[in-house]
Amino acid sequence: MAKHVLVPVDGSALSWSALRYALGEFPEASITALHVVDLFEPGYGTYPEFETTYEPLMGSEEWYERAEEVSERLLSEAEAIAGDHDRTVATASEIGDSKRVIVDYSEAEDVDQIVLGAHGRGEEGRAVFGSVAEIVVRRARVTVTLVR
Repeated sequence: MAKHVLVPVDGSALSWSALRYALGEFPEASITALHVVDLFEPGYGTYPEFETTYEPLMGSEEWYERAEEVSERLLSEAEAIAGDHDRTVATASEIGDSKRVIVDYSEAEDVDQIVLGAHGRGEEGRAVFGSVAEIVVRRARVTVTLVR
């Protein structure tokens, strides 16, 4: 039975489904909602207003402030969803390549299960997952559950 579950959240419906799944399936586990601000796709799945202002601000103090604001809003939503399930979640935010950060975080924080929302894409009868999910499944040293 999982003791520490990591749920990456990006504000998409699938990431919220993954969080709800983890809250229901792992009632005794501690759950961490992790938001990764991707350096190359910062607004993907979350807040479009952040993405439109990304390019000219990249690396500036204002960019980091906006990234922090986006993460705070998103992680507050994660806490509210947990509250709806009479649970609490720990929250964390990182900046970097989502695929790498999720795997590295799971190793550094002694996570034993990752629950990840995955975009299922049909390709001539076989499911192909989004690049983040695909890489996390391949590289993680712990069990990864994909929620679609």
